Amino acid sequence: MSVAFSANVSPAAQRDIVDLQKKISGFASGQMTDEQFRKFRLARGVYGQRQAGVQMIRIKLPYGHITADQLIRIADVSDKYATGNLHATTRQDIQLHFVKLADSPLLWTELEDAGITLKEACGNTVRNVTGSARGGIDPDEPFDISPYAHAIFEYFLRNPICQDMGRKFKIALSSSEKDSAYGYMHDIGLIPRIREKGEGQGGKGFKVLLGGGLGAQPFAAQTVSEFIEEERVIPFIEAVIRVFDRYGERTKRHKARMKYLLNDLGLEEFQNRIAEEWKALKNKTWDIRQGILDQSADVTKHATPILDKEFEPIANIQYPIASANRSSIQYQTWLKTNVFEQKQAGWYAVQLRVLLGDMLSDTARALAGLVKQYAGDDIRVTVNQGYLLRFVKPENLVALHEGLDALGLATPGFDTTADITTCPGTDTCNLAISSSYGITRALETMMLNEFPDIVYNNDIKIKISGCMNGCGQHSVGNIGFHGSSIKSGAAVMPALQVLLGGGFNGAGEGQLGDKVVKIPTKRGPDALRLLLRDYDTNAFEGEYFNDYYGRKGKPYFYAMLKPLADLKLVTADDFIDWDHTGQYTTEVGVGECAGVMIDLVATTLDEATEKLTWAREAQAESRWADALYHAYNVFITSAKAALMSRDVNTNTQHGIVSEFDRVFVGEDGFHSEEAQFKTLVFCINKQEPSEEFANDFVAQSEQFLTAVLACRERQIEFEGMPALHELMQAQDS
Repeated sequence: MSVAFSANVSPAAQRDIVDLQKKISGFASGQMTDEQFRKFRLARGVYGQRQAGVQMIRIKLPYGHITADQLIRIADVSDKYATGNLHATTRQDIQLHFVKLADSPLLWTELEDAGITLKEACGNTVRNVTGSARGGIDPDEPFDISPYAHAIFEYFLRNPICQDMGRKFKIALSSSEKDSAYGYMHDIGLIPRIREKGEGQGGKGFKVLLGGGLGAQPFAAQTVSEFIEEERVIPFIEAVIRVFDRYGERTKRHKARMKYLLNDLGLEEFQNRIAEEWKALKNKTWDIRQGILDQSADVTKHATPILDKEFEPIANIQYPIASANRSSIQYQTWLKTNVFEQKQAGWYAVQLRVLLGDMLSDTARALAGLVKQYAGDDIRVTVNQGYLLRFVKPENLVALHEGLDALGLATPGFDTTADITTCPGTDTCNLAISSSYGITRALETMMLNEFPDIVYNNDIKIKISGCMNGCGQHSVGNIGFHGSSIKSGAAVMPALQVLLGGGFNGAGEGQLGDKVVKIPTKRGPDALRLLLRDYDTNAFEGEYFNDYYGRKGKPYFYAMLKPLADLKLVTADDFIDWDHTGQYTTEVGVGECAGVMIDLVATTLDEATEKLTWAREAQAESRWADALYHAYNVFITSAKAALMSRDVNTNTQHGIVSEFDRVFVGEDGFHSEEAQFKTLVFCINKQEPSEEFANDFVAQSEQFLTAVLACRERQIEFEGMPALHELMQAQDS
């Protein structure tokens, strides 16, 4: 089935969608292996589910921004291609589940028509750029981070430097020093600051955090700079990514995140390598006010307005007479917990608490109607899986509350202890070990019944993940849980690992939680009940939960919760997970959080040839820096293929170059002197990206690829084609 494009879909997006459709056909006809196709589709937002034969589609929404019409479009495609549900994630994306693979190009086309992309929403690339939902209206912000988040998103979308990284890369921008976007757990976190002229050059800039990450071994980011000028932030990020691409681990997937590279090199050496890359950058400064990549033909045309100015009130906003009881307890509680006055006097923001982050398509369309009637056309998906509406007049709050209440979106307690953040867990995810949704419902119900005033507590945040990988961000919850399992005799029961002390303390410092104890999952409500009661009874007046945890210490809480881990008291119910009726079994599939390495020589040479095509295209469009980086990847990918043909394993790009010099020096078609190949390849960061340099470098990369192809042909002629079992061994290595 061919795809028809509207004028709203950029040429770059059209090419991506057609390419996806071709690859789907190639995969279906056996022209591509599962691993080849997996790597390809992940970078296009198509993610395998726990259920065979269907996909999760991840929609990339930079800093969570979405218009009312875009929300309607997502709801429409969910009805047409998915289940009619919209799942908001902790990275401010929206996910659709149970999509047929063959439908994904059509789904993507309809989203691109509304200015929404799937490109690089998954896979080993720069993921969605997150940002504080309050950006632009936050009373505490020095300036609006929204245009900067969007500029970063646009700059790295389809950027050659991040198309074939060893692992994913995450960037977050907080609106103030409170770090509400959790920059401290990201590869790069940005905190906006204004420096007075007496402190140097003055003006807008950012504090920069580097090397944070969650997963099985979480790391808090380190401060790499207290202030980088706004025009140098994007070039700095590019230099960091280039270092990560060059030196980051690529074989041992569990060690391939940037946090490990920073930990191995140390901050000072990492900064030295950033400096080494600076000369090769496409742009040494980047002023977002001059336009978003207006010189590039490769950027999706998004409908998002980028304005670094105050909001202009809507001229045709309506003020209907409200009939709700303004004095009702529910309404007053909602006002206190879900509404705040913006930095723009006389305007209010309304925050929507959404159970599990799930919203039905009819609800989403109705919400879009309320936005058009009562708010500014700038909805934000929040990092705790809710939504934020902006620029509501006070005289519209009662009517808006009525409308939201009718949709089930006026539940008080947004981003409080009662508002739990969670991933889908075993409902859809291959890696999940136990049910996240079920335990979340159980905990929220328990708190509603036993701790009704918890909706006023903004100190304690509860976060749940279905496994240790942390999509629910359990390591930065003041109280966190992640799915696990426990053996009891010959049987296995679902379990929760309890973490305490993540998130922020009373001084506003970001912290990572400690693993305290593992308990059967059905005892989760008992554990939370004990923690909340103990805090109510023993904390000092006004003491933050993390400060209380630090004062009491981990052994205190371990002793408190240890009786719940006693397996002598298990019942039959302990062997049944939440939301299930049958006995629990562990069924963990193959993870898709990033692409799997492909180690077939022929496939790798095909990749090198494709990258040469990209280099030639960039040359033709006078994009010299892009042509250089594509050519660099031709060298790397070709050398990797050559080394694999000799059973030489490498785990970094730098290692590939070094090993090639060692193994192939003096062979026919290659350099005759040691380190000559290294000198050639790594000259990429020794010169400015000029036309002459790019033309020469691309030509040499083509010559090198030709030499590797010839070498491979000679090897096959001499040794014969590799046996099937050898190919499989190469793929598994």
